[in-house]
Amino acid sequence: MTSATSGKGRPTPKRKDSESKRIVSSLAPVVTKDQKRAAKLAARTDRIASRTAYLRGDENALPARDRGAERRFVRTFVDSRRSIGEYFLPIIFVVLILTMIPVAAVQFSAIALMYLVLVAAVVDGIFLGRKIRSRVSEKFPASSTKGLGMYAWLRSTQMRRLRAPKPQAKVGDTVN
Repeated sequence: MTSATSGKGRPTPKRKDSESKRIVSSLAPVVTKDQKRAAKLAARTDRIASRTAYLRGDENALPARDRGAERRFVRTFVDSRRSIGEYFLPIIFVVLILTMIPVAAVQFSAIALMYLVLVAAVVDGIFLGRKIRSRVSEKFPASSTKGLGMYAWLRSTQMRRLRAPKPQAKVGDTVN
């Protein structure tokens, strides 16, 4: 039982011929250096424009976590007051410097100061969260207050000039 095998009837093509056919039918567009440079410049200007809109607080430029009238109210409320949390980072820097002094009393006092400010920031955050939830439920009765207390506390722990979006209210402004 021998079966006769028949060939394909043509020689196997050379590798360079096969590869040249594939390169010719490439799907990638031909892009020059000038086109790449122009695309980079356009992307950069778009990024800069969207970043400035975000920092300005434009609703369309904000990420989902910052959108909505409730979140805008919370940001304005937090920005209209001072909190101990916004001074936590500079105080930690001072504590770091004080712990380098080789006097045990100074080091202990610095560490105690750090923990005192941390506890004060947490307590302030708890009271701020309660106040925010009650004010939001007064102003926006149909909306949920879930997550707004934590949102307010996290914003209050950031240094004022580093907050994004930028503060729209001055310290001491009344928030309605």
